[in-house]
Amino acid sequence: MRILVAGDRGYIGCVLVPFLQAAGHDVDGLDTGLYEGCDFGPSPTEAGSRPRIDIRDVDAHDVEGYDAVACLAALSNDPLGHFSPSTTYSVNLDGTLRLARAAKAAGVGRFVFASSCSLYGAAGSEAVAEDAELFPVTPYGETKVLVERELSSLADDTFSPTYLRNATAYGASPRLRLDIVVNNLTAVALTTGEVRLESDGSPWRPLVHIEDISRAFQAVLEAPLDVVHDEAFNVGLPEDNVQIRDVAEMVCAAVPGSKVSFAEGAGPDLRNYRVDFSKLHDTFPQLGLRWTVKDGIEELVARYYEHHFTYDDFISSRFVRLRRINQLIAGGFINEELRWTLNGIPRSAEVAFAI
Repeated sequence: MRILVAGDRGYIGCVLVPFLQAAGHDVDGLDTGLYEGCDFGPSPTEAGSRPRIDIRDVDAHDVEGYDAVACLAALSNDPLGHFSPSTTYSVNLDGTLRLARAAKAAGVGRFVFASSCSLYGAAGSEAVAEDAELFPVTPYGETKVLVERELSSLADDTFSPTYLRNATAYGASPRLRLDIVVNNLTAVALTTGEVRLESDGSPWRPLVHIEDISRAFQAVLEAPLDVVHDEAFNVGLPEDNVQIRDVAEMVCAAVPGSKVSFAEGAGPDLRNYRVDFSKLHDTFPQLGLRWTVKDGIEELVARYYEHHFTYDDFISSRFVRLRRINQLIAGGFINEELRWTLNGIPRSAEVAFAI
């Protein structure tokens, strides 16, 4: 199968591309390149040799000849979404729909969208399935809801969208992110000896390793169309619905000498939800998601040690998306709408960080 991965240069894309290639697929990438140079270890493998493209500018000719599009491209977390809600809607909603319409016009039959369990938002402690009412509490979650609805309106006999509602991701990647809970708590424990929580630790959160997200993408891309057509799937394991304080305790166990602390005035987080993953596992009984949160924390500790991760790395802009965006704007590389304003991408992260 010939697959185009939109967002191939990001946190999940750098893991998904080689995963699909190892399964025998021909994979190209499409990315605007905001995080070039933000590498954790060796730079990720190129997926084809395409120039950078913003999904808000894609036309049908950019996606001609593909059997499927896997859409990861987005402003990818809540703090970044709050930074500029209008830009979040422009990229995550308008950009995704432009890509989808271009794919449909070009005759691309499959479109697998990286949605998110964050669209359940404030569902509480009862596990919610795909037919639950949606309670997004952030611009990021709101855009996921709207994209799913609009993609569903495009579905027909020639265009088959599927929505993977991924749990909160974790795990090591060549484009590491530290603005997600497991990666962040493990990094701060290793570099400071303190697992610092910004909430009271009570909220429930579903979690999933990025390699298991890649497994779910592969399963959906390879499935018969009648199994996945216009369907949503929660992606994760039931045992990895955990409270944030439980993640903190697992991190402490993996980083000897570390301890849990709470930010002054820490209260509950509005994002509080558990997720039912039975539909995914009933539909794909051979899927075999492999990672637990405990295993992922141990993987992260090993990789942090391997790459001599320091506190300076932790507070840098390389691994936090909002900091990176602010640096690029301050340096004049991109404007407030996150469009490039200078020719070329900075050769390394340090070029932008030095501004």
